[in-house]
Amino acid sequence: MTRARIVFDLDGTLIDSAPDIRGVANMLLKQEGKAPITLAQTHSFIGNGMPVFVQKMSALREIPEDRHSDLVQKFEDAYHGAVSLTECYPGVGETLDSLHGAHCLGICTNKPIGPCKAVLKHLKIDHFFDAVFGGDSLPVRKPDPAPLQATFEAMGTGPCLYVGDSEVDAETAQRAGVPFLLFTEGYLKTTPEQTPHRIKFDSFADLPRLVEQVLSQG
Repeated sequence: MTRARIVFDLDGTLIDSAPDIRGVANMLLKQEGKAPITLAQTHSFIGNGMPVFVQKMSALREIPEDRHSDLVQKFEDAYHGAVSLTECYPGVGETLDSLHGAHCLGICTNKPIGPCKAVLKHLKIDHFFDAVFGGDSLPVRKPDPAPLQATFEAMGTGPCLYVGDSEVDAETAQRAGVPFLLFTEGYLKTTPEQTPHRIKFDSFADLPRLVEQVLSQG
């Protein structure tokens, strides 16, 4: 069996963190005297990193641009402890356990590295990953391919696969020149047909088989 390097996105791929992200956002909006955002709006803002999330939230609620830096800092401060509503998608734990025995696993997310490591530890899945890169680990974020490439480099050698749920992840994989496996039950804003991918799946129980299928195809 070929030992591959498999890197996962986090939010919307391995975990459903939108309820906690929404909680932080609405706490800040309340402090600003603004109306809360919905879960659907939260989903639509996730993907390009926390500063972009805050920018989109602020634009929707007409918060002045000069508040951005302060709100980003407040968001990150609250984000570290925002784990109580976050859950793994069904089958994630079992699938990671299965894949970890045969392959090298990593995380490449636009979530800041502090909150990323905090939620991985809270959900007790941190031990599965040999490399973890967050949205502030490098000067650039996805869809720039540099964070994904750095994650793979930190994992040694072997074929590379990227697993994610969004248009940002698809573009990142495409720019890095690696096969992309699309999880369709996350925060995708368009449709799978509009999102470049090698293979798609809606259940983590299918992922080990699909990984072997992609690896056998070369």
